[in-house]
Amino acid sequence: MNKDFLHITDFSAEEIQAIFDLSTRLKMETHKGKPHHLLRGKTLAMIFQKPSARTRVSFETGMCQLGGHALFLGPADVGLGKREAVKDLAQLFSRYNDLIMARVFDHEHILQLAEHATVPVINGLTDYNHPCQVMADIYTVLEHRGHLDDLKISFIGDGNNVFHSWLFLAQRLPMQLGLACPEGYDPDQELVEKTRSTGLSEIVISHDPFDIATGSDVVYTDVWASMGQEEETEERAKIFQPFQVNSELMEAAGEKAYFLHCLPAHRGDEVTDDVIDSPQSIVFDEAENRMHVQKAIMVTLMGAT
Repeated sequence: MNKDFLHITDFSAEEIQAIFDLSTRLKMETHKGKPHHLLRGKTLAMIFQKPSARTRVSFETGMCQLGGHALFLGPADVGLGKREAVKDLAQLFSRYNDLIMARVFDHEHILQLAEHATVPVINGLTDYNHPCQVMADIYTVLEHRGHLDDLKISFIGDGNNVFHSWLFLAQRLPMQLGLACPEGYDPDQELVEKTRSTGLSEIVISHDPFDIATGSDVVYTDVWASMGQEEETEERAKIFQPFQVNSELMEAAGEKAYFLHCLPAHRGDEVTDDVIDSPQSIVFDEAENRMHVQKAIMVTLMGAT
């Protein structure tokens, strides 16, 4: 077991399944009100360059349920790579805390934290990838389908950090993974080719959302302009409009297709109300599962299972 969780490929397929099994156990115990203080007395330092309600609440609540304590550190508290060198902060928090979770812009910062920390580091998001989110996503799909056989995932929108984590996942679990994006908004080509080279999954990149979505098990979308891209919002809205997930696109996917969104959703932009509020939408199960899966990841990294 690697001491850090920076990319989904830090876990083997067998380790991913073990995390899912543990997630199920912890979720059932939570719903039954049964305590599971596997990290009693442990502390988690949460470094946030980018704010997020779901990431903060899921990690903080999850750590509390595990019997530990989480500390929120915002931009005013930690000037990561500005007021203080990343490697100094990594060593400092390793003296204070048992785990570090960081949600940052620059992927290099999470790599530096992991390099210099002596406690496990968890990637809460970078501009390059978002592994905790996609672990929760695929767990939610497993929960609803009962299996991951013959899986077709269709990502509609930007070839962004979330899609990059789907590519990492496709290096561990077999699937047909498709992306429909506007020209010029493709994912990292080196990562695409590396994923294809494993021979495990089929990766399809297209500029036609209906071509990608037809016959899908899951249709996934994300906001058109991520944090840090606010100045591009109006331009992106025009470019991405044909990639909106609406009832017509879901009809092409099929009545058994599930809809996923990592949230927050901009209703009326990347997804319409009739889709996100439909019986096919499992976005709130997906959001809840962030907490259960992250708890399982923290317990696993601490060797507390």
